[in-house]
Parts: sequence; structure tokens; C-alpha cells
Amino acid sequence: MDFSFTEEQRDFRSALRQLVDKEIIPVANEWERTGRYPTEIVARLRDMGLFGITTPEEYGGLALDMVSFTLVYEELARGWMGIAGILGSHNLACWMIARHGTEEQKQQWLPRLASGECRTGIGLTEPGAGTDLQGIKTTATRDGDDYVIRGTKTWITNARHANVLPVLVKTDPSTSPAHKGMSILLVDTTTPGFEVQRDLGKLGYKGTESCEIFLDEVRVPASTLLGGVEGRGMQQALSGLEIGRLNIAGRSVGIAQASYDAALDYSRQRTAFGKPISDFQAIQLKLADIATQLQAARLMTYWAAAKADSGARVDGEAGMAKYFASETAITASLEAMRIHGGYGYSTEFNVERYYRDAPLMSIGEGTNDIMRTVIAKALVNGSVTVG
Repeated sequence: MDFSFTEEQRDFRSALRQLVDKEIIPVANEWERTGRYPTEIVARLRDMGLFGITTPEEYGGLALDMVSFTLVYEELARGWMGIAGILGSHNLACWMIARHGTEEQKQQWLPRLASGECRTGIGLTEPGAGTDLQGIKTTATRDGDDYVIRGTKTWITNARHANVLPVLVKTDPSTSPAHKGMSILLVDTTTPGFEVQRDLGKLGYKGTESCEIFLDEVRVPASTLLGGVEGRGMQQALSGLEIGRLNIAGRSVGIAQASYDAALDYSRQRTAFGKPISDFQAIQLKLADIATQLQAARLMTYWAAAKADSGARVDGEAGMAKYFASETAITASLEAMRIHGGYGYSTEFNVERYYRDAPLMSIGEGTNDIMRTVIAKALVNGSVTVG
């Protein structure tokens, strides 16, 4: 098993690190504190082509391999997790359009999405339906050549900046099981009745907005039905979430890496009783635990990403990576805060931000309890073997 990066991947990582170190880390704390949207950083992401990392080359994208895809999120989250979120939802939607859309839908949206001229996200979650997507209440009723959408979506990243939003709806609410009556519509956000109602306050994950959206008699052409066939929305969403878990695993590794770096640097600089606190065994044990879990999370994450590059389904592997890496991020950020002592609780130090950002990774793209059931099913059906 070879876990090393190719020369091209190492060069790509180096370019990402330069961006993060020079243009993101120096401003992250202040911009988050003031609620400033990272317009300049978004422009740099656009210039680097990062809005097209899941878009095929024939539509103007980079079509990155899954290892490089995961690298993007690790490096960006190491600097500011909210920045990774801006790209995450966008590229997940692009992947779904590229994978499941009609040729007309791909031609209409992918070139502009890949260039960053247009932006997107994904409208799945509702006030009463997060993990249980089959419980959504948003409906789309066929009316001649149109669908009329009624409902509410919540926790929608990029909502205020999206030009098109894939929205999960029930086109046949009476069908059982419910997933057979679910579809995805590509909704132009300028359509009358589409309203971003409010930004939701959050513990962490700042820099990008998370909004509630109201769809009040939103009329869209039938041609916006993703793939052109009703009843496939649940499968389309779940296939996207599979690679989305690599995104979350990568972000988790980035947060854990940033936590480790901060803890190690601080332990070398901070003195107590006449010597650096890194000389004390209690601190050394914490550093050893963080570093070991971090490296294990990184190896598991890129193992899953490499398998995805083989074309195989990676429900179990991506679930394992997301589960383990996100728990590692939570532990690493907490231990880094403890190593900082009282300063770890200060907004002048980055570790308090890592501590606030990390918990979302155990929730996003499926809670970790759900991940454990996904992993178990993959073990039972034999799609993942251990040993």
C-alpha cells in the first residue's frame, strides 16, 4: 500500500499551502470576529480554478482526482474552516450535476460554475429533516411544463451567493417508500418566490453563511429536473454525500493539523518553572496523542480517497475516514486548548476557533452515529473488509 503523494499532488499541496499561509491565516481571526465576508479569498479561489475541482475538463473544470480533491479541503481548513465550506457545497453540487445531469443542464451551468462566474450550494436539509432526508416536506407539483415548489430549507451554505441551487423535493409525496417519490430540481435563485430569509447564528463555521430558505410557489421549468427523470433525487443526493464525506474528513484533518501545530509551537515557547512546558511529561503525552491520532486520521482519509479514485463505491471507507477524522479533530482541538492553558480560551489565539469549528465535522454529511451504521452495513455486506 502506497500512501505517498505524486509529484503533481505535492506541487498542488504546496500552492495551496502558500495561499493559506499568506492570504488566509493572517486575516481569519479578525474577519471572523467582525463578520466580514472573505471576498478577496473567494476571488483567489476562483483564480486558482478551485470552483471547478469536481467539474469535467470538457466543461472547463479541473476534474481533480479524489486525493487532490481531499487535499484542497485539508489545506483550506487548516487556515479557516469556513473557507473550505464555501468550496465544499459548491463542488458537491457541481459533482452531482456532472454525474447525474442531462447534457443540456451540464452545458447550461457547469462552465460558469467551474469558472466561479456562478456559484451554487445544495438544498437538502429542512427544519424537521436532517439525517432523515426521506422526512422532507418540500414538494414540487407538476403543472404543465413547470414544477411549483413549496417548502423551507435550512442550514444552506452559500445561499446568499448561489445562482443555482439543487433542491431536494418530493415530486410524489404519496409514494412508499418515500425515496421513490423524491427528485432534485436545479432552481435559479432569481426565480420569484425564492427567498433567503435569514442567516443562522453558529458556534463556529464562520466566514460563510448558513441560511434558511423559503420557497413560496416557486415555478421552475420541468427541464430543471436533475437527470430528467423523477424519483431519483435520493440516490443522487446520497451519491454526492459519499464524496462529501471525503471533503469532511479532509477538513477534519486540517483542523487537527492546525491544532497540533499551534500546541507544539506554544509548548516550545511557553515557559514555566524556568523551562519550556514542552519539557514536562504531561505536555509531551498530550502532544504524542494528538500527533498519533492526527497521522492515523490522515492515512485513513487518503486511503479512502485513493480507493474512490479506483472507481469503487466507498460508503464504508469514506464513512470510516469521516468518523475517525472528525472525532480526532474534536480531541485535538480540545487538547491544544488545554496545552495553551488560559490563553487557549482567548480569542487572540487560533485554538479557540479550532475548538468551535471541530464539532460541526461530527455532524456534517451525516452524524457520526449514522456513520457507524453505514460502516457496519458495509462490513456486514462485505463491501469493506478489515485485515
